[in-house]
Amino acid sequence: MLKTVLLVIVMVAAALLLLSVRVILKKNGRFSHQHISQSRAMRERGISCASSQDWSDRQKAERKLDVKQL
Repeated sequence: MLKTVLLVIVMVAAALLLLSVRVILKKNGRFSHQHISQSRAMRERGISCASSQDWSDRQKAERKLDVKQL
């Protein structure tokens, strides 16, 4: 049981170290942004996150809505 726990701890530590190599070795290193709206490639393709698209569509719908017709 103790060997298994130690093995898991070593594996998790190795995974964290490998995931953070770029951040550790690069001066002022940071993790890259993973959100769609912050990705340059996605913006170039005209893709945005669902929340942003929903908000934009709601704003357009509110402008089109004529309160007098209700």
